[in-house]
Amino acid sequence: MLGSVSDAEDLVQETFICWMRPDRSDATDAETYIGRWHTAGSLPAGLTNRSATGGIAMITVTRAPIRSYAIAAATLVCIQIAVLHALGQPFIAASGRILLWVNDPLSPDMSQQLADWYSFSHIIHGFIFYGLLWLVAPRLPLGLRLLIAMAVEIGWEIAENSPAVIQHYRQQALAAGYVGDSILNSVSDTVMMSAGFLFASRVPGRYVVAIAVVFEIFTAIMIRDNLTLNVINLIAPPHWAPIEAIHDWQAGAAR
Repeated sequence: MLGSVSDAEDLVQETFICWMRPDRSDATDAETYIGRWHTAGSLPAGLTNRSATGGIAMITVTRAPIRSYAIAAATLVCIQIAVLHALGQPFIAASGRILLWVNDPLSPDMSQQLADWYSFSHIIHGFIFYGLLWLVAPRLPLGLRLLIAMAVEIGWEIAENSPAVIQHYRQQALAAGYVGDSILNSVSDTVMMSAGFLFASRVPGRYVVAIAVVFEIFTAIMIRDNLTLNVINLIAPPHWAPIEAIHDWQAGAAR
């Protein structure tokens, strides 16, 4: 009826929150309490009251169909493709190849193909977006929260491929020849984020955090870079001593 288990779980959570909101101190029976619950305007988003004569009112669910979310998601990706194309980013790598995985962090195919070491960072983006949206907007349907996460991710993908950010990245040892992402890689990054978001919606938070930590340690060992270092390199002054130390350490991977 709701379209997914996650939506059902969200609805149960929303209903419980609304159930606890009204004053229950003088409720003498369930029908009186539910009547106060409804007249107080406490029904969660997505629930509507169906008329009933006597007894407890029936509740029916009204949720946006999955197709609506899919159309909205496809529209966001089309906007991503159009803007990146307008910025001059190529659809595929300059080599003309389409690869499933790029292993060498110094390869010109890095950030140009379907997946590479930085795909782990985008999966973690999904973990983070799910956690933040669960905290600030727990009553929103899962599909709508995913669309919000996609919009933020796509906004970052566009900013990341702007000339100013590309030039900033090129100051890092591992990104000296960085020219931005191919459109194929950028869309794949959005897919990776979405996969991370959906994974986080189905797995207990402590396991999601543990997996994120493992990903960060693993990529730091393998290529001397990860999401944490990327963020530090992006926001910290380039001539700050700790940043220069990070750049020197990362430069060792190129030797």
